[in-house]
Amino acid sequence: MAGGSGTRFWPLSRRRTPKQVLAILGPNSLLQDTVQRIMGLAPSERTFVVTNLRQKRLIAQQLPDLSDSNYILEPSPRNTAPCIGLAAFAIRRIDPQAVMIVLPSDHLVRDESAFIQAIRTAVEVARQTDGLVTFGIPPTRIETGYGYIQFEPTDGDLPKSVHRVKAFAEKPNRETAERFVASGEFYWNSGIFIWRVERILKEMEEHLPEQYHQLDMISRAWGQPGYARTLVNRWGRIRPISIDYGVMEVASSPIYMVEGDFGWSDVGSWDELYRLHKGNANHNVTLGETALIDAKDNFIYSPGKITAMVGLDNVMVINTPTATLICPLDRAQDVKQVVEKLKREGKEHYL
Repeated sequence: MAGGSGTRFWPLSRRRTPKQVLAILGPNSLLQDTVQRIMGLAPSERTFVVTNLRQKRLIAQQLPDLSDSNYILEPSPRNTAPCIGLAAFAIRRIDPQAVMIVLPSDHLVRDESAFIQAIRTAVEVARQTDGLVTFGIPPTRIETGYGYIQFEPTDGDLPKSVHRVKAFAEKPNRETAERFVASGEFYWNSGIFIWRVERILKEMEEHLPEQYHQLDMISRAWGQPGYARTLVNRWGRIRPISIDYGVMEVASSPIYMVEGDFGWSDVGSWDELYRLHKGNANHNVTLGETALIDAKDNFIYSPGKITAMVGLDNVMVINTPTATLICPLDRAQDVKQVVEKLKREGKEHYL
């Protein structure tokens, strides 16, 4: 899934240069790392990127091994359930028995061998149980920026790292997050899913019948002269909804969680990037030239421009050629409110 705009990473992440195509953590973009990571499991001809036409032009430059047939284009954002449904219909045309691995394109995985092993386990669980499978990430801190998965031990012949899912919880407040982590019954929700393509389509048909109908009509037009017109027309009738709300929280099939202990981060906000880098003695993380006096616990992103700071703590400063963001580091999750404000005020050119 590579059609997002990364609003919590504004002003670096923009509509034309979203987070997934940025080289934030190394020489490759997050998307390039995601595709490379799974090449041992799914060769290029069985790897599909869901994005929009504008971003596809940029993505294609980063993924030269993929052909036009590897791209599934959304006319506009409709959240994750329609995105996944559109991909599922496309995959079913190729292989109705396929197991589908759904990966956000902007995650960090430090232990790739453990990740691949977890994927293999999840694929076998999906085949063996015909259930829906997701990854839960063991929490390493109290985190209010992630959703949570409540789980319980699984009886039977499944591996010890596999558990039955009891419930999904949206991003909690701090008190609730503390309770979740203390209980030992909750892991972070990774947003990674594995299932048989027929299973997820049946779940969508049952629980999201309106969305399913429109996607079915799009699928029936595939390869026909009027496909582009049908895609735009039918897609415009689809109500946006996440796969968590639309399917996972109401699914008829059993849901399993595989423990994802492989150094995962969704790199979803600037404070997460701060945590991923090691600071100096004053716990400052600086990317670019700086002059800091009596300052600690700060994050400064300012390539190509010197940033001076005096007497400030717990502040982040993000400098780009056309915008500067300054806010307390512990309010990094609120950056998306800036994006919403710019939309309301008609300042779309900054997005």
